[in-house]
Amino acid sequence: MNTWISVAAIGIAAAVISNPVAAKTVSPHHARHQVSQQQEPQHIACTTAGCIAVPRQCGQTIGRTPGGLPTGYDVIICPPGVWPQF
Repeated sequence: MNTWISVAAIGIAAAVISNPVAAKTVSPHHARHQVSQQQEPQHIACTTAGCIAVPRQCGQTIGRTPGGLPTGYDVIICPPGVWPQF
């Protein structure tokens, strides 16, 4: 008889403890905020015009002189019709 009471007490305690955790809901505002934080970070390219954000459609590479030496600046490469914001 005592074992049934112990088992019932443990079952009730587990249900009470786990219920608030399972019943917790996330508001729509909080869910949108979490999604926005998971976006990919934006790349920054330091060009001769200054350091600017690279558009999502564009890429960046190391700038080089005509002789092939690195200039120390980045070059933004975009597809036709997409221009970086200077």
